[in-house]
This record gives sequence, structure tokens and C-alpha cells, in this order.
Amino acid sequence: MSAGATDTYAPRPLDGVRVLDVGNFLAGPYAGTILAEFGAEVIKIEHPDGGDPMRRYGTLTARPDATLKWLSESRNKRSVTCDLRQPEGVELLLKLVAKSDILIENFRPEAMESWGLGWDVLRTANPRLVMLRVTGYGQTGPYRRRSGFAHIAQAFGGLNYLCGFPGETPVLPGTVPLGDYVASLFGAIGTLIALRHAEETGLGQVVDVGIYEAIFRILEEIAAAYGLHGVVREREGSGSFVACPHGHFRTRDDRWVAIACTTDKMFERFAAAMGRPELAAQEMYGDQRKRLAARDTVDALVTEWVASLDRTEVLNRCLAEEVPAGKVNSIADIFADEHFAARGNLERRHADGLGEVVVPGVVPRLAATPGRIDALGPALGDATEAVLTGLLQLNAADIAALRAKRVV
Repeated sequence: MSAGATDTYAPRPLDGVRVLDVGNFLAGPYAGTILAEFGAEVIKIEHPDGGDPMRRYGTLTARPDATLKWLSESRNKRSVTCDLRQPEGVELLLKLVAKSDILIENFRPEAMESWGLGWDVLRTANPRLVMLRVTGYGQTGPYRRRSGFAHIAQAFGGLNYLCGFPGETPVLPGTVPLGDYVASLFGAIGTLIALRHAEETGLGQVVDVGIYEAIFRILEEIAAAYGLHGVVREREGSGSFVACPHGHFRTRDDRWVAIACTTDKMFERFAAAMGRPELAAQEMYGDQRKRLAARDTVDALVTEWVASLDRTEVLNRCLAEEVPAGKVNSIADIFADEHFAARGNLERRHADGLGEVVVPGVVPRLAATPGRIDALGPALGDATEAVLTGLLQLNAADIAALRAKRVV
């Protein structure tokens, strides 16, 4: 167990909250993972034939039902197989809904309705239910039935247009499905707000998140700048239109550092770190506006200085002058970094058939009731029998009949 790990039996703030996760992949289901880390019982409802496709998406392992992505991002969940396209499956889910607090789904709008599991049906089964619905474009609007993927939502929401170098092809902001994660974070926030309301009033509600709008919401001032001044922000590489120097620079030992001087005082300290205090004079580049106007020249000076030193020396000089600077880390750098270790950001957990697997730790940190990782992504159907017998009070004959029909 990593540094900062907590007592396995310590109480958590969402203990007693039951969540049904009927979605696939990441957008939406990741919200369930966050809730599970803080104590919620999350029951992952999966089709009996193969389960969630994310089990086979990402880096393969020796287990055919579990990629590394699945193990990391479906942690702390219990898997129950149930075919929602069969009447018996719908009946089972409605019985589970009656005993749950939250349901998460990320199918196209009206898919749940087509199975007889629309909001009107669900809230009849449980008036207190909170339903999180995450889709590419939301539940309303002319694009609502279009397929939703993080890459497409990031493009549509305005993020990808900003990524890359001026005049070049827009690029993906890393290879991670950022939209899925951000939408799930907004979904988790909305779900907890709705849960608080349900606890006070006895009435649940739908939380509707479009992946594209979650992305659009974090693009700071671009809407205000265009609405007020007609300014379209363009791609700026690793730089920033509001600060200079602000970017990534290659060191003598062929590594990279990030440097950010967002104020004149920061640049004054940076000029001292470079051994060039005269650069911060007002008649040169001591004013941010002058630096921005001469960005190419300033960046060239910084590039030349950084390239003359190894990364450790660049960082030591910057940090000695309290200049915001840091390593541009690869995952290998992260594994070797003392701060990641001290904060417990790399959690080591056992996975059946694979041994130890390292995954990101729990975020955020709660001082009194921290979250924890109890187990990595579950085997398909690992809790089917336990949930059907324990929660729904079905007997062995009932379950056998359901298995014979491939309902579970």
C-alpha cells in the first residue's frame, strides 16, 4: 500500500449510498468510480455477453476481461450481469432502482426509454432516485442523437481548435479522453447536489451533462472575448497570449522544462536566475506588454539560456529565485519523482492473475474522511449472485432460470 493509504475499515462520507452504473466506457461511469472511492456502493450493470466494451479497450493484460484501463477506471465497483433488452432484465433493474439512490447511464438519448427504462418509469419505481445522463451533446437540442466520443466533443466544444502551433493542424490535447473525464467530474458534482436535494425533499431529478459543454465550460474567457470584441483565440503552441515567457524549453541534456512568468515581478526574478537582470529593466522587457510584443525575441533568449544548462541546473536556478518552473514529466519521470511518492499519487494494488498493478491515487484528499481504493476493476459478473440473493432475495432456482435465458 502506498504512502498516505488509509485504514481499510475507516468510514467514508458516501457509505450507505447505492449507485447503479448501467453505462459503458468512461463518460458517466467514471463519475461512479469517484463516488465509489468515497464509500458509495457502485453496482456495475453489464450485458452478460462480454460486459462493458471498456474491458477490451486499452492495453491488454493476461486477463481477457480486463485491460489496464478497465482495472484502473472501474475500481471499487461490483459487477452484475443483466440484459436490459429483455423484459426480465428490465424487471430486475427496476427492483434494484427501488433500493438505490443514483443511476448512471451514458447511452444515446431515448435508448433507455426504448427499453422501458425512461425517467418516468424509473422515478415511479423510486421517487428519490437521482439519474445522471452523460451524452456527447446532451438530452436536448438538434444534435442530441449523434454519437458522443471525447475526441469529437473536444473538437465541437472548442478545445481542439486551440491545441497545436500557429497555422498548423489542430492536435489532440494529449492522447487521453479528456472530455470523458471532465464530463464525469461535472456529473459527479451534479449528482451530489441532486442527492442533497433528494435527501431534503424526497424528490430525485435528472442530471444532464453533454461532454462538449463540459469542455466548453473550462475554456476560460474565449466566449467573453469573442462576444465583446469578436476575438477568435488561435493556436499558440506551448505559449500563452497573456504571458511571456510561458512555455516549454529544451535543456542541454535533451529534456524539457516548463517556465511561466505571468507577472513582471516573476520575470524580474527569472532574469536574475538567468544572470541577466538587465532584461527586467523597464526600457527592455520589464513590462508584460513589451514582452508580449517582443515574444519571439524573449523566447529566443530563454531558449538559448535553457539549452546551455542541464535540466537540474535550470530548475535549481529558477527555484532559488522562486520562478514558477517544473519538469515536463514523462510517466517514467513520474514514477521516479519523490513528490509523487510522498503524496501517494501512485497506488499499488493486487489484481488476480496479474500481480501488482499501479494506478493513480484518489483525488481529492479529505482530511477527516479520505477516499480509498478497495479493489481494481471487477471480473465480469463477480457480484451477480451476491446481489440477486442478498439485495433482491432471489433463490437459486430463480437465478438458474435467469441464467438459462441469458438474462444474467
